[in-house]
Formats: sequence, structure tokens, C-alpha cells
Amino acid sequence: MQTLFRIDDPASAAARRGAAVQRLRDETGIDEAMIDALVEGFYARVRDDALIGPIFADRITDWAPHLAQMKLFWSSVALSTGVYQGRPMPKHLPLPIDARHFDRWLELFVETARALCPPIAADHFVERARRIAESLELGVANASGVRLAMGERFVRPTQVWTPD
Repeated sequence: MQTLFRIDDPASAAARRGAAVQRLRDETGIDEAMIDALVEGFYARVRDDALIGPIFADRITDWAPHLAQMKLFWSSVALSTGVYQGRPMPKHLPLPIDARHFDRWLELFVETARALCPPIAADHFVERARRIAESLELGVANASGVRLAMGERFVRPTQVWTPD
């Protein structure tokens, strides 16, 4: 009889995850100190940005918990550590954002990663950031009742004020 799947003991799964995380660290040079610097530097730029800064400022008054969560998030995204347990999509769905905001977010992220990280690490972060931005934009569009075709971007209709 052939076994179709194998149930691992927790210690074995943890050891495999640890080995995979170490491989990523070795290949990219990414560690927690680099993630801390990237997150701190990126969100400093975000707070000062005219387009996306106000969206964050309207929702975040105490930055320390947000930054702590983002460090866990990027550890999970960049190194597959599994330390982030949140769900980012539901938090982004109600925001008044569209392609312009995701483009600016990504532009600031790329600038920060390229300024603070060695090229291989920056490339690793940026590749994942692009996927995240694309995924969140698709989710926000879908939640707004817009189905995007391949390559199409989500742009909210401009509200035009007309006198009564």
C-alpha cells in the first residue's frame, strides 16, 4: 500500500522550517537587524509622504505596535519564519486606496530597500513587496465590486462635486 502523505512530528517540521529559514538568511544576508532597519526607514518615509502618509496618520496613532507587527510580517514574508499571524487583506479592504497608493507605497519601499540593503537582499524584499502590492490592489478592487482583467489597474472614480 502506497502512502499518499506523511504526518510529521512537530520537532521534525520545526527543524525543516529552521533549515529553510537559515538557507534564506545565508542566500540573502537578511536578518532581524536588516528587517528592523528596513521597516523603520520605510515607515519614516511613509509618514512624511503627501499621498499615503495621511491614510496611515488617520488610522495609526501609536506607531510602536504597528512597526512591531510589520517587523514580524516582513520576517515571515522574507525569511518564511512564520512569526506573523495576522491577516493583512481585511485591514486594507476599507481603505480609500487604489493603484496610485499602491504605486507610491511600492516606490517608497523600493527606495528604502535599495538604500538600506545589499542588492541581493533588496531584490528579495522588492520582489515580495511587488507581489504584496498586486495582491492587495486586486483584493481592494474586488471588495469595491471591480473585476480587473490581466494587467488592468484599480482606479477609484473621482468624486465630482456638483451644486444642488
